Amino acid sequence: MEETVKKKVMLSGIQPSGDLTLGSYLGAIKNWKERAEEFDCYYFMADLHSITVRQVPADLRRRTMEQLAQYIACGLDPEKNTLFVQSHVPAHTQLGWVLDCFTMFGELSRMTQFKDKSQKNAENINAGLFTYPALMAADILLYQPDYVPVGGDQKQHVELCRDVAERFNGVYGDVFKIPEPYIPKVGARIMSLTTPTSKMSKSDHDQNGCVYLMEKPEDIARKFKKAVTDSDTERCVRYAPEEKPGVANLMSIYSACTGKTFDEIEREFDGLGYGAFKPAVGEAVIETLRPIREEAQRLMKDKAYLESVYRDGAQKAERIANRTLRKVYKKVGFVARF
Repeated sequence: MEETVKKKVMLSGIQPSGDLTLGSYLGAIKNWKERAEEFDCYYFMADLHSITVRQVPADLRRRTMEQLAQYIACGLDPEKNTLFVQSHVPAHTQLGWVLDCFTMFGELSRMTQFKDKSQKNAENINAGLFTYPALMAADILLYQPDYVPVGGDQKQHVELCRDVAERFNGVYGDVFKIPEPYIPKVGARIMSLTTPTSKMSKSDHDQNGCVYLMEKPEDIARKFKKAVTDSDTERCVRYAPEEKPGVANLMSIYSACTGKTFDEIEREFDGLGYGAFKPAVGEAVIETLRPIREEAQRLMKDKAYLESVYRDGAQKAERIANRTLRKVYKKVGFVARF
């Protein structure tokens, strides 16, 4: 009889606080679908995290469903990946409170995302905005993952998660597996088309800097034609992130969409300049996103199917999460419910 090798666990989630972007796809989701054969994967719509900033309820519900459809359209097969809505698994908030009590005030105050979001939402600096890294730690540790695929901007939160897990384990024994951040080398950090020193973000005030998965081809083409390059009089397509961040960003996008290396891209556009390069990047993005957009539109019309996916996903996620939660509750001294 062949011995079944247990897969390592990978987990990640994205807030449905806005439409998924090209940065989300190339930096995260595109890499997720390739891991299904190697890992036991859990991916969720992080709706609990979304409400640290005020949301229109109907929009949040719609975007959560759209994000699930887009996950599947991007290649995340529900038969091979566990897809669920964060708020459907109560253990996230239950463990989140316990970990609040093992996360230090000073640690949370040093989180760069808290500082950034506080500046952008000065009228609503709520407790959730401050403590959400503890909830993020709970999101992760519930499933005892080996790896957490994150962008570079979230690496600090994974490091905090590891610190909190080690602190808890130091008191109560080996309760939590200590996860490793998984950061892909190519396409890990896609930058804004208009401000290439800033990450492409759905919350960017300049919408010309951000490309969305469901965007019309003509709008994508227009944005890339306007994309910032540099003031280099030679208009040379060359990968030099420090010297030419705009060009480097476009090369990263083109590389992620076509599979070509930077050397191959430089040779392809040698002597052609930005006038040829920028539309080519736009066209590569359009063709990369076209099947995703069309499939997501089809799935959004099949509400019953999407509901079956998130219901089945939550049931599986809950079984795994509750196993960890019961262990934590026993360790900290809570009386067993039954």
